[in-house]
Parts: sequence; structure tokens; C-alpha cells
Amino acid sequence: MIALTASEVAEAVSGRLADTLDPDLVLVHVTTDSRDVEGEGVLYVAKPGEHADGHDYIDAALAAGAVAVLAERETSAPDGTGHPSIVVEDAVLALGALAREVVRRIREHSPTTVIGITGSAGKTTTKDLLAVLLATQGPTVAPVGSFNGEVGVPLTVFRAALDTRYLVVEMGADHVGNISYLCDIVAPDIGVVLMVGTAHAGSFGGVENIARTKGELMEALGPDGVAILNRDDPQVAAMAARTSAPLTWFSTEEDGAREAGASVARGEAAGLVLARDLTADEGEHPVFDLQMGADMDAPRHRLASGLTGLHHASNVLAAAAAAGAAGMDPAEIARVLDGLGPTSRFRMERTDRPDGVSVINDAYNANPESMRAALRTLATLGRTSGRRTWAVLGEMLELGEARVREHTLVGEAVVRLNIAQLLVVGAGARPLYIGALNEGSWGDEAHFVDDLDQAEAFLAEHLAPGDIVLVKSSNGVGLAALGERLARGGDRPALPATTPTPKES
Repeated sequence: MIALTASEVAEAVSGRLADTLDPDLVLVHVTTDSRDVEGEGVLYVAKPGEHADGHDYIDAALAAGAVAVLAERETSAPDGTGHPSIVVEDAVLALGALAREVVRRIREHSPTTVIGITGSAGKTTTKDLLAVLLATQGPTVAPVGSFNGEVGVPLTVFRAALDTRYLVVEMGADHVGNISYLCDIVAPDIGVVLMVGTAHAGSFGGVENIARTKGELMEALGPDGVAILNRDDPQVAAMAARTSAPLTWFSTEEDGAREAGASVARGEAAGLVLARDLTADEGEHPVFDLQMGADMDAPRHRLASGLTGLHHASNVLAAAAAAGAAGMDPAEIARVLDGLGPTSRFRMERTDRPDGVSVINDAYNANPESMRAALRTLATLGRTSGRRTWAVLGEMLELGEARVREHTLVGEAVVRLNIAQLLVVGAGARPLYIGALNEGSWGDEAHFVDDLDQAEAFLAEHLAPGDIVLVKSSNGVGLAALGERLARGGDRPALPATTPTPKES
């Protein structure tokens, strides 16, 4: 974090300084985890959580080197001495207020472009690509992993310095108003909406509310901003009516390209970012001509993405569009993107084992749309290589009343795509197994196990050289650890003791 005194932090968050805290104490780091206290000038945020209260770890944080605490109540050390605290009503809202002040000061110090990215899938991949692109142009800060919520966005902001030129912010949501709140913190100059799916449909109360919430990013942009929308998703395309910012379309489909071009010709949009002649190489990496400009005659730049799966072409275009809006040259964008693969873990992460088994670990997140996209990629890899395919699938969380239906439909899709072997893990995903059986997969094709240990034992017995294995589930289910064990041939990390199902961010 940029250096702030305790009194400046207290003013930013409308907090009260404890008598034991020096108002002139300089704070330069913020953490919400008492185990992550490192360096000097650390402010520990005692955030109440679903399973633990950060106030219970204040002594541990101070013992580790924290020098101040942001807390919701006054607390004391075992000897009765009051902790050096800034007391607020709500620690999470205070985090947001502090991040808002940090962004204001950074903008005041130097030119800074803030790019917000949202969508039901693809956010992390897109921000990773964009971060690599923009880092070639100037000091760039982007989220670690998937820090994308009311806590993760402030923590991303706190990593920025006064000379940060580009601040990339991933914006997640599970309720109406979440994106608007995050936009109020960072005031984005460029906004990107990738797609609208059924992730978190249960908490949102329906897909319509998901679209309503993702579109809040468009409403936050001013006329001097840039709105970047996916022309191939009708619900995203409709968000064009919700912004006063100039519009850039991106599209991977020829029909979408023609419609986007017509929109530019009518003066409804200012720019196009297109994937022309899209195909895939033998590793199922997207290969296409990147076309960026104000019309359909703009120059083309050939590139082959290092990402696995044709569906990632849309994420590549979104990153290219945002980089272009930030002032980067199209030819340079294509040069950097050519061959660029994933930088965050467990996103179609492929490992080819010495014994000939290939493991694709895509178990960071899952919803019906991303599940089908990954399965299509697996099916294509198997078809083009002649290798046996395995889909090791766990539960998709937060689907609400649609949970049984959506899992059933994915099971049917596995069979229709001719995936050779299906292994379903955990009771929450059992409807997926039933869907496959009812679609015509029986005998030795579809299998169900109760937990991760059983899954690992089953695969150890049945995998054969040449098999391609896709491991996919929502993050909270824990299949990412199984995928990593498979990729290493059974080595660490250890599997969770049980199959957890916490809320995803």
C-alpha cells in the first residue's frame, strides 16, 4: 500500500484511533490473514468471517509483526493493554473506503488507467493475459489468483504504488449491486464484460439478475471511458444500451463480426476486435487472425494462443480489446499474445506425464457453460489424437434450484460428446452421473465415487498410458488437489480430508 499514517487511515475509513495507537505511525501493508504478516508497517484487518472471527487472531498478528489493527470493536492483550486499533463499524466496508482513498491518491500523483473485468466465466484468464500485455507498457498491478470481491479488490488496490500506470481489477459478484459497489471503489476507465452464465444463479435469484449485475460495470463508465462487450453473447450485447462510453465489440464468430461491423457503420460502436479464420491446432489451442480497428478492413495479425480450448479465443480478444483501449498497438498486442498460456493455476492446466497420461486440471471454478466448453475441448483432443478420454467431474456450486437439472444436463453432454470414461466425485454431483446413465452411458463407461480418496484410488487402478484426463469442478469441491496429484503421478499435495463445499467468490 502507498504509505499512510494511522490518522490518515482513520480519516479515510471514518474510524476512531485507540489511545494506544500512535497517529503518526506509518502503515505500508494491509492483510486480512494473521499468518501473512510480513515486512514493516503492517495493518491487520480483523474481519469477521463465516467460520472464524479475525478479532480472535489479533494477538497472533501483532506477535508476527503487525503494528496496527483495523477492528470492529476495542480489544485487549492478555495483560489488559488495549490493542493499537482503528475501530470502525464494518471492517469490510472500511477496507473498501481505504482502497477508494488509495486509488484517489494514485490518480492524483500520476496518470493511471483502471480496467474492470467481469463475467460469469473467463475473468481470471482475461486479466492474466491483460496484465502480461500492459506490463510491456508500464508499471501494472493485477489481482493475485482470483481476488475479485469486496475484500479481494481492495487487497489488489493495496498492491499498487504511486507510479502504477495500469490497475487491472477482476470483479466478481453473487448479488445485485456487488459490481456497482466495486466500481465505486476503483472508478474504472475501461470496462470489459465477457459473458453471462449461470454461475451463482442460486444467490442471484436467476440469470436475469446476473445480467443486471454484470451490466453495472457499463453504468459506471463515463463518456470518457471505453466499454468493451462480447457481441457473441446476446445478454452482454444488450448492455450497450446501459453505457454512455464509446463502445468496442469483440467477437469470435463470423456472424458476430458482421453484426459488429454493421453496428460500427451505423455509428453505434467505435471499434471492433475480431478473431478471423478461427481454428485450433493439434493441441486444441486457438489459432486466428487478430483484427482490431474501426472497420472490417483493418489489418490482420496471425497468432496462436497458448491456452487450451477454442472457448478461450473470446478471452484473448477481450484482453486484446482492453489493451488496445489503453493505447497499445495491435501488432504489438498480437506479438505478446502469440503463444501466451495461462499464468494462474488450475485453468485448463495441462501436464503430460512420463507414462503417457495427460492431465488437464481445470478445477478452479465451474458452471454449466465452462463445464461444457472444457468437455468439448476434451472431446476434440480425443477425437483428433485417437486417445481415450476421461472426464473426472465434481459439483458445480451455487446453482440454487437449478442444481439437479444443470448437473443432469452436463451428464447428458458427456455422453453426446462421446467422452470415453466419466468419473463423478461426491454426492453433490450425483445427478451428473444419473444424467449420463439416462442418456445411455452404462456398464464400464460411467462411474461414481463418494470422495476424493476413492477417486484417486479408482484412477490409479484404471488410467492407462495415452489417456487424457480432464479434472473439473467448482473450487470449493477440492478436485484441484486431486488433479495436481494426478499430474504428479500421485505425489503431494495432500487431498482434503473431506470434500468441502464453501461459498465461492
